Amino acid sequence: MKQVSIEGLDRGVTQLIMGSDYFHPDRMEQVDEILEAYVASGGNTIDTAFVYSGGNSEKAIGLWLQSRGRRDQVNIWTKGAHHDDKGPRVNKEAIASDLETSLERLQTDYVDLYALHRDDSNVAVGAIVEWLNEHVEAGRIRAFGGSNWTTERLEEANAYAREHGLKGFAFSSPNLSLAKAKEPYWPGCVSVDHAAIRWHEQTQMPLFSWSSQARGFFTGRYTPDDLSNPDLVRVFYNDDNWERYRRAEQLAKEKGLTTIQIALAYVLNQQFPTAAIIGPQNPEEMRSCREAADVSLTPEEVAWLDLSADA
Repeated sequence: MKQVSIEGLDRGVTQLIMGSDYFHPDRMEQVDEILEAYVASGGNTIDTAFVYSGGNSEKAIGLWLQSRGRRDQVNIWTKGAHHDDKGPRVNKEAIASDLETSLERLQTDYVDLYALHRDDSNVAVGAIVEWLNEHVEAGRIRAFGGSNWTTERLEEANAYAREHGLKGFAFSSPNLSLAKAKEPYWPGCVSVDHAAIRWHEQTQMPLFSWSSQARGFFTGRYTPDDLSNPDLVRVFYNDDNWERYRRAEQLAKEKGLTTIQIALAYVLNQQFPTAAIIGPQNPEEMRSCREAADVSLTPEEVAWLDLSADA
């Protein structure tokens, strides 16, 4: 499986990143099965967060790491400083507290990748860079990035890092999918538009996409007349996205693939380094994702799928 290089890591990040928001210690048989299938498929990076499953996602991963002895074989990526019912929590104390708790749950003394789960534009980006560098220097994280950060804030953060001889943001994690979001799926979330894609092409900053398959939009379970999923309707239902669906369906038939595999291949065949967080819950879904990771699309096919070209 292709990998994305990240400065500071002992190994690259595979283009398929295993999502874990449904993991729980009470379901360790399922967790073991899917993680072992993921590693067997060539994957090496597991995504989690302080808030996933009320902290149980990190706990389940920690149990798996200890029982299977795989800590030195995989990258662990967690996120922190998510807002709570009182508002934003992007501050020095919250970052440190969340990270300490995450390390305890994961039963490790460091994470390979760390991301701030949200941004707070009211906080000076230079201070945030300073705080994160302290954790790098202490050995608690190897590389850091931003989840749901705008390209403007990422650029400002890395300019500050260069000016002060510090490590900058090594990756970004917004939503990038073939279906373009009309509005945020959750408050404070960032989805990539064409301007952001051009920025990533220019900077070559790696992008790790969440909801890379548009929350099931391309599974074939939905049609323009099916309004059973209000969130999907609210975020992805419009004429352009249904045209993208039709084009993905057509290209899938030509290549002997499924529509959702083409949608995933779109994310992995950008003109800058990308990886996709996937959420298979059984070996069959894992195989589908793994096959999609081997699909090569030309720049012309990517542009056609995204309605940037007609031919």
